Amino acid sequence: MAFFDFFTSDIAIDLGTANTLIIHKDKVVVDEPSIVALDKNSGKVLAIGREAMQMHEKTHENIKTIRPLKEGVIADFHAAEMMIRGMIKMIDTGRRLFPPSLRMVICIPSAITEVEKRAVRDSAEHANAKEVYMIYEPIAAAIGIGIDIEQPVGNMIVDIGGGTTDIAVIALSGIVCDQSIRIAGDTFNRDILDYMRRQHNLLIGERTAERVKIEVGSALTELDDGPDDFEIRGRDLMTGIPKTIKISYSEVAFALDKSISKLEEAVLKALELSPPEISADIYERGIYLTGGGALLRGLDKRLGLKTKLPIHVAEDPLRAVVRGTGAALKKLDHYRKVLMS
Repeated sequence: MAFFDFFTSDIAIDLGTANTLIIHKDKVVVDEPSIVALDKNSGKVLAIGREAMQMHEKTHENIKTIRPLKEGVIADFHAAEMMIRGMIKMIDTGRRLFPPSLRMVICIPSAITEVEKRAVRDSAEHANAKEVYMIYEPIAAAIGIGIDIEQPVGNMIVDIGGGTTDIAVIALSGIVCDQSIRIAGDTFNRDILDYMRRQHNLLIGERTAERVKIEVGSALTELDDGPDDFEIRGRDLMTGIPKTIKISYSEVAFALDKSISKLEEAVLKALELSPPEISADIYERGIYLTGGGALLRGLDKRLGLKTKLPIHVAEDPLRAVVRGTGAALKKLDHYRKVLMS
């Protein structure tokens, strides 16, 4: 077995719209933004991940930055393949004469189509994967936060990623009912961007909107311990001159209100679709929030007020999905029921 292991390498990938995380040998070895910078003339990769993100929205005509995933699925097949290859190279697999063949488990949104599944599989195979398995994100998130998915007990997971929010009720190693909406982290960024343009005549970029969301993002206009106002730099739409303004968390909550209302509606719809016995389990156990969006201040409180249920935010929500994907990879035979090949 040791001889076989020398020629194979197992990796678990959370291929996200905003960030890609990779687990190798039980450790998160890659945690990078899902973005690639290319030379327009030669098509050569100039940077991947964090380095490419620093170039984003600051490029000249010879360089372009591409985010290969849109709303949880691969939108640019070629760029996705190059990104996966580049991120796999970041893993230190030791000095070997030949690159190892890879066995991969990749998580995918629950509402993905067969065509989109094929795109994920093909990208992985072109990146030197010999065996490719896929797992639905809510199931991976449930495993990642320590839920025993095989039990005849209903659990509701709300996984708020960069491109999609997957809401799933899980029992007996399967999804009983689910809702997938294309309202997530990227939507929140666009909401902030639009609000700044509309309300303050200030043009800001995606990266600045993301920083605003992290620093002063909120789902409620009133928090017990709200963050201080945040200073934003952008371009004045009236004069064209760069300017600075301060924004409060209450303003950001106002900007995000419509999108969060849609998220609440999707959660209520999933609860409505749940069989009565599972509804009883959810009433007792509550709802689990995972993904980067779970970190939005006051979101758990707002969902709790709407659903009248206990809301639990995962300990490390950003890594819940990749941890679950890694656990499925480690016990392939045990989790065979939830894996697609």
